[in-house]
Amino acid sequence: MELATVTSFAAIAATLIAVPGPDWAYVLASGARDRVVVPAVAGITAGYALITAIVVVGMGPIVAATPIALTTITAIGAAYLIHLGIRITRTSADIAPSATDEPPGGGAGTYFGRGLLVSGLNPKGLLILLAVLPQFIRPDTTWPVPAQLAALGGVFTLLVALFYLPLGFAADRVIGARPRVAQITTTLAGLAMIVLGAGLLIERGIGLLA
Repeated sequence: MELATVTSFAAIAATLIAVPGPDWAYVLASGARDRVVVPAVAGITAGYALITAIVVVGMGPIVAATPIALTTITAIGAAYLIHLGIRITRTSADIAPSATDEPPGGGAGTYFGRGLLVSGLNPKGLLILLAVLPQFIRPDTTWPVPAQLAALGGVFTLLVALFYLPLGFAADRVIGARPRVAQITTTLAGLAMIVLGAGLLIERGIGLLA
């Protein structure tokens, strides 16, 4: 693939990643409240790797073109966001676990699984990869189309990790060290998840009625 193509895609992908959303809220809450960063970000990254794999094998367009599939994904993802947002908001006071205790949100596997669900069940993530990736595919190059999709999806996934790891560590070291600020940040992150989840449900409901 041409370097210019990869660079152009990376610039657009970085812009989309920088827009606050469910991933932001989850990483901030994990870092500020529970001070667990790497498993949470690894889960978020794995979710986008899963979406990339779905696109590469050709199932992405089928899912995107099937209203019931997108509606189901949206409903499950939105419900999970709302559930997680309520859970985080209710436990926002638990921001200072001892060095020997497990974080209030569970072990590393729990944070990984939650991150995987947050990004993997986000229908907008699938639509972004379906809407953006095809614009950078060049059928006339020596790279097969699946290989190009995998490469660009890999770039997106790498950028996700490079963006959210510093964000999570900043929440851990800067916000997490200030209990009152950490509590406020965690509460806002939980509320953001609830609002985003409700917004997804409303958006899909309006889309079905249109």
